[in-house]
Amino acid sequence: MDNSIERIQELSRAVKGLKAEIAKVIVGQERVIDHVLTALFANGHVLIEGVPGLAKTLLISSLAKSLSLSFSRIQFTPDLMPSDITGSDILVSDSQTGKHGFEYLKGPVFANIILADEINRTPPKTQSALLQAMQENTITSGNKTWNLDKPFIVMATQNPIEQEGTYPLPEAQLDRFMFYITIDYPSYEEELKIVESTTGGELPEIKAHLSAEQIIALQHLIRELPVSEHVLKYAVELVRASRPNSPDADPEIKRWVSWGAGPRASQYLILGAKAVAALSGRLTPSEDDVRQVAAIVLKHRILVSFAAEAEGINSGEIVSRLLKGRS
Repeated sequence: MDNSIERIQELSRAVKGLKAEIAKVIVGQERVIDHVLTALFANGHVLIEGVPGLAKTLLISSLAKSLSLSFSRIQFTPDLMPSDITGSDILVSDSQTGKHGFEYLKGPVFANIILADEINRTPPKTQSALLQAMQENTITSGNKTWNLDKPFIVMATQNPIEQEGTYPLPEAQLDRFMFYITIDYPSYEEELKIVESTTGGELPEIKAHLSAEQIIALQHLIRELPVSEHVLKYAVELVRASRPNSPDADPEIKRWVSWGAGPRASQYLILGAKAVAALSGRLTPSEDDVRQVAAIVLKHRILVSFAAEAEGINSGEIVSRLLKGRS
């Protein structure tokens, strides 16, 4: 127990250090930063949505700089091909023997942190190139499979779907993201500070804090945290209540939801709650911790019906209704 407390304290110190480094270049957005760090230590992928100019890319790249990890940025465009992400076999020749053969040239996905910038600017065929990597931490080309280094985290950004030239992510792809985070405009005071700090001298230099080995150890620590039975039941019941064909579903859910969240949502609710508890210096999560991550875990896993669209009900409001019914 004493060892666990010491390791939790180590995690808390690490998070404070990371926040201090990120705050050198990111003004405000504490909620978004907390969610991203929670996903990092829970070893989950993150999708951040917001209009252009809200520092989505800067936030992720700043986090990467604060960690001693390999980092790769992929700019998603309409003409991007799957092989541009995963890599491909190229024909090479041996200068000594003159023999020709194929050699696999690794793509930018072979890194610890992947910034998938504007992921919905490319068609689904290219978006799906990340599926195997996100789910299995491997890449297959031909008859060979390569393991990706750990930790492996995809942090993607996307513009609102309503904008022209965007391709909505398929449900199978969305389900691979642990959190779906929306980023809002800054407050008046924050925007003043942003303009003041970014129109002067150069941005401050960010220093690296944690190594890959340290992050993996802290991720294992979070997985090992015990969870009481009532918290497990709360998470599972919350997810099952989102399914219109479930006996636990309210009449409104049956009318507003076409497809509810799957079992992966229950897993991510518990992992997210564990990470929230650990980052707060506690050894076990509570129902409040589950509620804290419920919206960013569930809203992209709930497909609303035509009736909900007609009534102006979105998935975020449905999650709020689920939480109110089980508070």
